[in-house]
Amino acid sequence: MGADLTWIDEAGLDTRTGISYTGGEEKYISALMRFYNNYENNRTKVCEYLESGDYENYMITVHALKSNAKMIGARDLSTLFETLESAARNNDTGFIEAQNVVALKAYDDLIKKLSPINEMGDVRPADEISAETAKETADKLLAALDDFDDEEAKNQAIILSGYPFRMNQAAKLKEAISFIEDFMYDEAADIIRQIVPTIE
Repeated sequence: MGADLTWIDEAGLDTRTGISYTGGEEKYISALMRFYNNYENNRTKVCEYLESGDYENYMITVHALKSNAKMIGARDLSTLFETLESAARNNDTGFIEAQNVVALKAYDDLIKKLSPINEMGDVRPADEISAETAKETADKLLAALDDFDDEEAKNQAIILSGYPFRMNQAAKLKEAISFIEDFMYDEAADIIRQIVPTIE
């Protein structure tokens, strides 16, 4: 593709690391767009969970933000969310109250710097599927596993791998595919059920 990524580096992101995590320049730009487009929803969830004292869901959300920030090469932001995740796990509410503002300010600032991504149009690798297609594919995959349909299960798993999962979920999907190849359908289905809620 060869797009000019200089402005992304100037925004403070490590594009080389991001490209290595996502598996290519197009996939990196696609991940960056999702990070940008999910900003308002994720920021709202962080604030609502904190205000209601729902530290379990707060921890899940900042964990996802930590992983997503890391995947696009936003190391400093990833570290901020990681400290909040750790504090939530340890019920350190004082630390969260103090540092949540700092993390969200850094999040806000990065999103402002990434606003030129709006001008890039819809950049999506040829084999990438949408969240809606991924959910439908996961349903077909689970049905194929339930029917012990080896060929159909493999086909649907390959299609599902076109969804841009985070690193942990992508690794789990690979594990599920290896279970399918070993005819371990229940184990594969368990993994698929675990990663379906991360499709957004």
